[in-house]
Amino acid sequence: MTMRSKRVSIVDDDESVREALPDLLRSFGFSVDAFDSAEAFLNAKAFETSDGMILDVAMPGMTGPELYQELARRDRRVPTIFITAIKDTKLRTRLMSDGAVECLFKPFGDDELQEALQAI
Repeated sequence: MTMRSKRVSIVDDDESVREALPDLLRSFGFSVDAFDSAEAFLNAKAFETSDGMILDVAMPGMTGPELYQELARRDRRVPTIFITAIKDTKLRTRLMSDGAVECLFKPFGDDELQEALQAI
């Protein structure tokens, strides 16, 4: 019996993040899907197959925290790592108390991300 690699969905409107993170996650052994918006993620129904998510906090349209709440409303709780360029410790505390695995401030290191991914 072979074990499939865990599937992580990245949702970030920043193209450079969507290009760099998948390669890094694949090097860690994950399968990866990347989306430029929360709406694209929901329309692709990737929430049905994702073992974990990396969500940008601030995106046009539906934000990362709003997507997280929408998935909870749909009874789909997926281990989630938030990433943000906004260094707001109150926001980080709120996201963590809402059940996020981690909230990393950009730029973050490979080691920080790999440690957070252990919860997925």
